[in-house]
Amino acid sequence: MDTILILDFGGQTTQLIGRRIRDFGVYSEIAPGDTDISEVLHDGVKGIILSGSPHSSWDDGTPKPDPAVLACGLPVLGICYGFHQLTLADDGEVKPLPHREYGRSGVRHLSANSLFKGIPEEFLSWMSHGDSVTVPGKNYELIAQSENGIPAAAAHINKPLWGVQFHPEVSHCEYGVELLENFACGICGAGKEWTLEKYVDQETLKLRRKAADKDVLLLISGGVDSTVAAALLLNALPHEKIWLMYVDTGMMRKGESDEVAENLRSLGAENLLLIDARERFLKPLDGIEDPEEKRRIIGDTFIRVQEEEVARLLPEGYLLAQGTLYTDLIESGQGVGNKAQVIKSHHNVGTPLVQAKRAAGELIEPLEKLYKDEVRRLGELLGVPSAIVRRHPFPGPGLAIRILSDVTEEKLSILREADALYISELRERGLYDRIWQAFSVLLPVRSVGVTGDTRDYGYVLGLRAVVSLDGMTADVFDFPTKDLLEISAKITNTVKEIGRVVYDISSKPPATIEWE
Repeated sequence: MDTILILDFGGQTTQLIGRRIRDFGVYSEIAPGDTDISEVLHDGVKGIILSGSPHSSWDDGTPKPDPAVLACGLPVLGICYGFHQLTLADDGEVKPLPHREYGRSGVRHLSANSLFKGIPEEFLSWMSHGDSVTVPGKNYELIAQSENGIPAAAAHINKPLWGVQFHPEVSHCEYGVELLENFACGICGAGKEWTLEKYVDQETLKLRRKAADKDVLLLISGGVDSTVAAALLLNALPHEKIWLMYVDTGMMRKGESDEVAENLRSLGAENLLLIDARERFLKPLDGIEDPEEKRRIIGDTFIRVQEEEVARLLPEGYLLAQGTLYTDLIESGQGVGNKAQVIKSHHNVGTPLVQAKRAAGELIEPLEKLYKDEVRRLGELLGVPSAIVRRHPFPGPGLAIRILSDVTEEKLSILREADALYISELRERGLYDRIWQAFSVLLPVRSVGVTGDTRDYGYVLGLRAVVSLDGMTADVFDFPTKDLLEISAKITNTVKEIGRVVYDISSKPPATIEWE
């Protein structure tokens, strides 16, 4: 199959590059940026992309591409840090900027080039860099410039090598997909041969080979990811060999446990294990405020509960399955290679127990190369009910990381009621499906207020609503003022412990979608 090979230097949007390319039907693979290129090149590879990186090009130990990459004759596109590596390899100059160039920036291309075919002469790009090319490589021609006078793109004068300073893979970049398609299909000549149907076929074969006659246990939350993973397992393997374990941590939303059980039965699950472990989770969280510590405790407890219950309920030799997405992996510093940075740990990725399962080859993660929007489309393909497919993401640690202080039963109850009211209002007002993710956050402050003629001192509730394609970048949802005011009033009038409501207007980046 025609393939674009992406070399990952630890950039947080590396997988987005692959995802954008797959979106227009070209297959993509990702390998560590500093890998021996001979180990990953095959006849299907039509071109190579060098990703961004959190590192500066001159840092000690900074990852560099195998010199054979530039000598193999295939077209190469360097993005941000990848552009810097192309520049330095040709005696150009890269230096730190006085001020980091970040966010939207106008770009104007200076001459006709196949990389910009069909793209207006001026467009808005997405920049995210503290270093910049100051002198292009000696054999490179500058073909685009940013509104700040910074080189935005260059092309080698006689080799198929291009570099761009901006990030075409980010959804905020105008014509970014067109640029990547120009490179993959126009310059590299790659055919559009990849589909989700082929992905299902490939994963089915992999699952059958790995599972063989073994029982498979899927840890399931009832959200989109784990539910689609369950559907994929049920599609590929005998139902009697699949065990779906739902652990009620006490951190779930209102009515969620009953809803999850009903959804899983509707998918045809025969072996459904419903574990009430609320006390086992709440006790070790007593007095814990640090978000990473909360995640670690919940992750360790989750796996410990699972192991205890499995030892009691399942035969030995089972495989563990999870609905892990690539976003979980890269935000936890588990991206391809060893240069990725931790943004926040995910309970199904970073704990020692999960790592041990992975190291032992006892872990199945059939969605690990997909993003949320692809998982939704996969769910539709597999016949998962639309109400589940369209459900907003919910973090594995649950409401514990939406309480920005120590977790208590009282706080859980307050947040559970307020969040249920918020989501129900969004549904009733026809706003829910216009939002990628919405939720409430209980803040670690109280605020003075007045109820009737009495002074009150209630909790502050933060409301969050964002629009996004993949969760890697997100814009705040432009709430109709009338709806926001009415929802706020309804929450403070209904949930007596809430005295004030605020709306989070931060984008991602620089913020994350979740607060912890």
